[in-house]
Amino acid sequence: MPGREQETANLATRLVAACGSVIWLAVAPGTVAGVIPWWLTGWRMAAPAPSWGIRALGAALIIAAAAVLLSGFACFAIDGLGTPAPLAPPRRLVVGRVYRYVRNPMYLAVVSAVAGQALWLGHLSLVLYAAAAGLTMAAFARWIEEPELLQRFGDEYARYRRAVPGWLPRLHAWEGD
Repeated sequence: MPGREQETANLATRLVAACGSVIWLAVAPGTVAGVIPWWLTGWRMAAPAPSWGIRALGAALIIAAAAVLLSGFACFAIDGLGTPAPLAPPRRLVVGRVYRYVRNPMYLAVVSAVAGQALWLGHLSLVLYAAAAGLTMAAFARWIEEPELLQRFGDEYARYRRAVPGWLPRLHAWEGD
């Protein structure tokens, strides 16, 4: 019965990881893409209001960003048996689903959500904030996350990093080596 016991242990690990991921989703992206934009704008429309076409583009960007963000979080719990939070990192390198196209889909999703809000509401402050947040995330990914992932996952991460771009998604999914 070791197979059954391992299955049960993996399910329990995934459930704990899912709960931790939901908490981290509320804390990190919730603050960056929710609380701070609200603080900057009160989510009030700028005057003059953007055109309906610009607002529709903003809404589409927000919806797409939310889908990518939720998919990325699910990958950590299901595939990585962990969370994106530094205190409970994944046990396995996460390279599936949205991570087959780009190494930093969640950072891109958060910045895209803020950019979508900028288009929807018509606030330049959100464009500037999205740029600053994006630069901060890029620096964190480059100087903190990547060395840590290379240390934890070694050649597996090095191969992945060579094949999948960090910021500009591939047109076709990476299939592994």
